[in-house]
Amino acid sequence: MRKAHIFLLVVFILTLGMAGCGSKAKPAATPAGQTGTTAPTPKPPAPDRTGWPVIVTFGDSLTAGQGVAPERNYPSQLQAALDKQGYKYRVVNAGISGDTSAGALNRVEAVVNQKPVIVILEMGANDGLQGKSVAQMRANLATIIERLQKAGVKLVLAGMEIPPNYGPEYTQAFRESFTGLASQYHVPLIPFFLDGVGGRPDLNLPDGVHPTGDGYVYVVKNVMAVLQPLLTK
Repeated sequence: MRKAHIFLLVVFILTLGMAGCGSKAKPAATPAGQTGTTAPTPKPPAPDRTGWPVIVTFGDSLTAGQGVAPERNYPSQLQAALDKQGYKYRVVNAGISGDTSAGALNRVEAVVNQKPVIVILEMGANDGLQGKSVAQMRANLATIIERLQKAGVKLVLAGMEIPPNYGPEYTQAFRESFTGLASQYHVPLIPFFLDGVGGRPDLNLPDGVHPTGDGYVYVVKNVMAVLQPLLTK
């Protein structure tokens, strides 16, 4: 009887071993709530820009970033470009959609109160699209420039263009108002704020006027080309 029990026990153990050799190991179960994929690397926290010198982007909907996510508008992308290149400035978005040079003149004191070291003035597109007096627009912009310079602010002026269907005389006078102001007040000029973007459907929203987030990549390059000589690290 004892030998028989031992024989049966050996057979049982061998049977288990053969069954184990023929089976494949199953992967460990994924804990609930996990997909099994690598978790994305968290973004580093934004730097504390308290006390950094201020750059105000002063403009209309092209500055405000109408139609794009806040992190994709030009002031936000400009901030990212400055951070990446090691410039310690805090960019303030003072863009208001639909604003004209007259509206900007009414809020120039609010910009001065931000105590900026640099202001990027992008204004006049709505004046042109509404067919307003070029002479009046230029006078408004001149007053804004004078007020900012009086406050010791460095300026960058963004040149604008309007479609040719407004007539050659109007479009030329509109364009020359920006070059004339830059020369008169000795301020750096971005020849055309939307250079590389205007007229490209792939870089503009369906309205054909406002850039997409990708369009603003080009705008920031246009801005940085003129802004960079004014910056210090």
